[in-house]
Amino acid sequence: MTASAVPQNHALDKDGVRHSHRTMLLEDRPVNLDGFVEEWPEVGMVAMDSAYDPAPSVRVENGQIVEMDGTVRADFDFIDQFIADKAIDVATTEASMAIPAAEIATMLVNPKVTRAEVIAVTKGLTPAKLLAVAKTMNIVEIMMAMQKMRARRTPANQGHCTSARDNPVQVVCEAAEASIRGFAEVETTLGVVRYAPLVAMAQQIGSQVGTGGPLTQCALEEATELDLGMRGITGYAETISVYGTEPVFVDGDDTPYSKAFLASAYASRGIKMRFTSGTGSEVQMGNAQGKSMLYLEIRCILIAKGAGVQGLQNGSISCIGVPGAVPAGIRAVAAENLIASAVDLECASGNDQSFSHSAMRRTARLMPQMMPGTDFVCSGYSAVPNYDNMFAGSNVDSDDFDDFNTIQRDLQIDGGLRHVKESEILEVRTRAAKALQAVFAHLDLPPISDAEVDAAVYANGSRECIPRDVLEDLKGAQQVMDRNVTGLDLVKALEATGFSDVASNLLAVLRQRVSGDLLQTSAIMTRDLEPLSAVNDANDYNGPDTGYRPSGARWEEMKRLRHVTSASNPELEVE
Repeated sequence: MTASAVPQNHALDKDGVRHSHRTMLLEDRPVNLDGFVEEWPEVGMVAMDSAYDPAPSVRVENGQIVEMDGTVRADFDFIDQFIADKAIDVATTEASMAIPAAEIATMLVNPKVTRAEVIAVTKGLTPAKLLAVAKTMNIVEIMMAMQKMRARRTPANQGHCTSARDNPVQVVCEAAEASIRGFAEVETTLGVVRYAPLVAMAQQIGSQVGTGGPLTQCALEEATELDLGMRGITGYAETISVYGTEPVFVDGDDTPYSKAFLASAYASRGIKMRFTSGTGSEVQMGNAQGKSMLYLEIRCILIAKGAGVQGLQNGSISCIGVPGAVPAGIRAVAAENLIASAVDLECASGNDQSFSHSAMRRTARLMPQMMPGTDFVCSGYSAVPNYDNMFAGSNVDSDDFDDFNTIQRDLQIDGGLRHVKESEILEVRTRAAKALQAVFAHLDLPPISDAEVDAAVYANGSRECIPRDVLEDLKGAQQVMDRNVTGLDLVKALEATGFSDVASNLLAVLRQRVSGDLLQTSAIMTRDLEPLSAVNDANDYNGPDTGYRPSGARWEEMKRLRHVTSASNPELEVE
């Protein structure tokens, strides 16, 4: 080849410096649109290993913790005091703290050490000691421990059913589809808070079409959320935030004690309830006090434990961009999920807000929860397109249903979802939209036209739906509140308008509020409308060939995807 025939590579960047073509191609990869920062321990921009984190210690006198993690009781802030008095077992703490961190980590990983034996130790550990344990574990060990430590044997999933236009007709269809796809919980939130009663009603009605069973939530400011729960228009709550430093708590006009009081208000009416926290929230709010993100999150976990709530939505949630920007941040997120489970809390393990432009990185963030299984693999899988997700978008959305189901099939792991035929989806979406149409008419709320029903049934999202008269809807929403409409009123309306099957499903869910079964750790409702929790479905993993694994009818269900060639007739695909 002559010199003139040699390809000339003249790739230049904007500053005129010559680079290789490979570098230029890599520079254009989506992952390089993500934000990455160097560790900055002084402001808390470090995942789980800050020089400012305290060393583990505890001292008990006269049945009271008088020193914890290097701080004497006289210098406790209100988080220290709450944890010391409410979250740590004083009778066992000194013995548990004496066990080396690596030995406790080995107990977590060792399948022959039972979950109960681990919890007997972890209930006496301070925040700094739990951090020390987590720091000894790599990501695979964290996953190994998680499959043993989750409270409920059977994993589940939670979906977001929201609309960019707060359209209740769209939401009722999305909730019905989410239910048939397998979500055990569905939650919504609003762009316009005053729309909440109509959208919450739509989600609750839609969730009980078909087999029914999912519990519903409307995530709002706490007074409205509690009001809707008390009325029986929602079934659980989780957006009750706790924080790891006192100044951040004070910024929210709250304390661990006020949050515990609020939790008791929910429990008094049989409403399932968990707190929300997440690695990085204190950094985002500008007062991490130099502590690592995981250390502060462990304080949040123990606040939830001390308050007596069933569990915690954690896994960084809306703060995921912060740990996602620093080294080992995603490992720290998996560790916070494990620690929540290791102190016997239900864990709704994040995979919530979108954090990366990279499809590979988003999947890598999902796997530490999906592969071992958690109580809720996602605390917000977007069951709608992300443009409709009013929780700021999710790590996975409705575009990913087929991918998610395929990964379940590939690895024989249960992420709580199932593939369903389009004909079944259209059937439940139609039934749900018509049920809401009938209920609105029965309660003299703004009418839903047949054209709206048809558009919402076949829509991918709000862009294909017919816009509502917002002013009239807001008047109707206020009527719901003024007339004291309850979940039982919805049951009556459904029964009176020919939707007795939906009414029966909804009534079965409401009955559980009275029985108190939904207050058990990790409680959900099955597709047979029976409560399932850590009480009657306790995790029994103790090594290979034990614990939960997809089998029988569930495995056969998971094998079926949209495009599977039939062995009996290769020309046909099994949908």
